[in-house]
Amino acid sequence: MRPDLEDAFRQQATECRRLGSPFNGLLCELLAQRLDDSKRFGRTLGSWAGPPVSDALALRAAGALHGLARSGRAPRLTAQYPPRAGEPESLWEAIEEALAPHEAFLCEYLERPPQTNEVARSSALLGGALLIAERTGLPMSWHEIGASAGLNLAFDRYRYQLGPAHYGHPGAPVRISSLWEGALPPLGAPLQVAERAGADLSPLPASSIASRERLMSYIWPDQPERMERTQAALDVAAVAPWRVEQAAAGDWVAARFACAPTQDRVRVLAHTLVWQYLSETERDAITAVMNEAGRRATPRAQLAWFGMEADGVRDGAALHLTLWPGGERALVGRADFHGRWVRWL
Repeated sequence: MRPDLEDAFRQQATECRRLGSPFNGLLCELLAQRLDDSKRFGRTLGSWAGPPVSDALALRAAGALHGLARSGRAPRLTAQYPPRAGEPESLWEAIEEALAPHEAFLCEYLERPPQTNEVARSSALLGGALLIAERTGLPMSWHEIGASAGLNLAFDRYRYQLGPAHYGHPGAPVRISSLWEGALPPLGAPLQVAERAGADLSPLPASSIASRERLMSYIWPDQPERMERTQAALDVAAVAPWRVEQAAAGDWVAARFACAPTQDRVRVLAHTLVWQYLSETERDAITAVMNEAGRRATPRAQLAWFGMEADGVRDGAALHLTLWPGGERALVGRADFHGRWVRWL
């Protein structure tokens, strides 16, 4: 494996261990150490033209192998996955055995970025939505880019434990527990999502068995709570009245926010760990559309932009909120990439 790829896989191994997945840490480390170009999977990775870190190449590879293990097509590989503890030599032998006969399956996975659609990130979205509700007092038109299967579009329908506090219906099928540091968000704010919509370049319909399997393959296999929570959220999304549209983020935001604002509503653009996958041109275009929409905002037709995105600080992602009229961008907190904690400012 060429040096920059090896560094990217080792970096991902460290991150997986830090985020509570020793199995995926071992997997990425083995790939960094031992994968060569003797098989198509290795050659595809080795000839990768884009930046391996921002393209999440190690997570694409890990998702491909997990998807193959879940499929049952490679029984020896399946046997090496949790709940069995991964042993390096046995795991590598199973991977090597699977590479040639399943090269088409594995290489197809590398063509698309991973879509973890991590449901626990909804705790950060809830905090942002409550803050918007408190400050505007208006019902929301909620828009999410990078929505994948639409699991986080239902953020206001889940049950939360935020440190010592609870929010949401006690009987909700999806339960999210996040360590909450700092002041709690305004839990009594009049949160009302009047309409919601989502877009993704490659949406994964929650009602499709193949799409569900694709999504589950990106959940780290030694984290059963994440897997159970995702399954429950998929069940909610499968019967929801909304569907995620297939569209490029920039085009979709332009279509949704370039039109005249709706009276007595606050239009919200939200995204979690999506910005890094967009080109600089697309990011600039979205920013321009939002700034122009902000200039047309009024006290009765407001605009909000809430993002949970990596900012180069390793401990998690930054939570930024911009509200119009006004347009001041504020750092309101930080959150763990998987929603395990939120640090509210």
